[in-house]
Amino acid sequence: MTDLFDRGAAKPDDAPRPLADRLRPKTLSEVIGQEKVLSRDGPLGAMLAAKSLTSIVFWGPPGVGKTTIARLLAAETDLTFVQISAIFSGVADLRKVFDTARARRGNGRGTLLFVDEIHRFNKAQQDGFLPYMEDGTILLVGATTENPSFELNAALLSRAQVIVLERLSPADLERLAQRAEQDLGRALPVTAQAREVLIDLSDGDGRALLNLIEQLSALPAGAKPLGPDQLTTRLMRRAPKFDKSGEEHYNLISALHKSVRGSDPDAALYWFARMLEGGEDPRFLARRITRMAVEDIGLADPQAQGLCLEAWQTYERLGSPEGELALAQAVVYLALAPKSNAVYTAYKAARAMARETGSLMPPHHILNAPTKLMKGLGYGAGYAYDHDQEDGFSGQNYFPDGMKRAVLYTPLERGFERELKKRVDYFAKLRARKTATPD
Repeated sequence: MTDLFDRGAAKPDDAPRPLADRLRPKTLSEVIGQEKVLSRDGPLGAMLAAKSLTSIVFWGPPGVGKTTIARLLAAETDLTFVQISAIFSGVADLRKVFDTARARRGNGRGTLLFVDEIHRFNKAQQDGFLPYMEDGTILLVGATTENPSFELNAALLSRAQVIVLERLSPADLERLAQRAEQDLGRALPVTAQAREVLIDLSDGDGRALLNLIEQLSALPAGAKPLGPDQLTTRLMRRAPKFDKSGEEHYNLISALHKSVRGSDPDAALYWFARMLEGGEDPRFLARRITRMAVEDIGLADPQAQGLCLEAWQTYERLGSPEGELALAQAVVYLALAPKSNAVYTAYKAARAMARETGSLMPPHHILNAPTKLMKGLGYGAGYAYDHDQEDGFSGQNYFPDGMKRAVLYTPLERGFERELKKRVDYFAKLRARKTATPD
């Protein structure tokens, strides 16, 4: 399988070639949209200028030039280009690639091994690259759409530089469309407004744009230009970039959560809609919205959690799309609600304290004493029943004996927590008085 990908493999001249293949850049200077990386001051440009190319992992969305740049790097450095895909390659394929690269190196020629979807390899397979990277048998160039920090081994990452490739801007896509028109020998059969829609449909993906243009090229020459509505009817609409199990999933839910936390209902609704349009399960969103109420609203608005649960239940009863409106209402309510993470902070501090203090016993006076033995040991002795005390408050210690009293919950001066702060302060004063002058 490797020989099929070696640079210079024969390809019939008369074989039909897709537009994306015909427009593949011949030099790095022709690559569109990655000037930050390829300029003389960019990471790749600097490495090439210094004639010191190291192993690389390209991280970026589809259609931004990862494979193309890898091919051109091989040409620039006079290395044999070999491409494999982690989706279709197994241990036997890797062994063959490494053996061939080692033999090639023995003949004085190096190998640039391009591994597409490198995050699909498991830990053992990723570790298998290391000795061949270290002894110079291969120069590894990996490509991934997933966050390398989560998907690639630390050992591999320590031997490669991660370079982020950005999705193409509308201006970049317009330049690519103009190149396509030059290749086709005619202007695209669309109006100016439809051309903007075409760029939007491409969603930053150059390959997707060229595929859409290739569909349009099937229209007969001289046909009336398509308007926006005709264009979207003619072309199958491209779904927004969204992978429910990948990096984009976490990026968008993070954007939604932070917009709510930042009290911006408009931005929160936008990210909520983006996730729904991308096919996200509304039940996942209902769960996360409820989490926001607990984590970021807390007792500043005790109704928020109940409202989210009601919205979740409403969705379960109505389903999509009607039930999604209930979730949207919850999103807006949370964004505009007073915010407090005081309980969340107190809870985390309490968990940390519980781990640190281990198995300290409660003080004897609050232990139950159902047997004579336990009474003889002092269990329950001195317990003050709060309902029988002045103000309904005894002020006794409920932490373990010998442990300094902790202050974990500090309510904020926001929303309903203003009232809770008054109560906390009230009981603190009573406790101080009771401790100073015990009954």
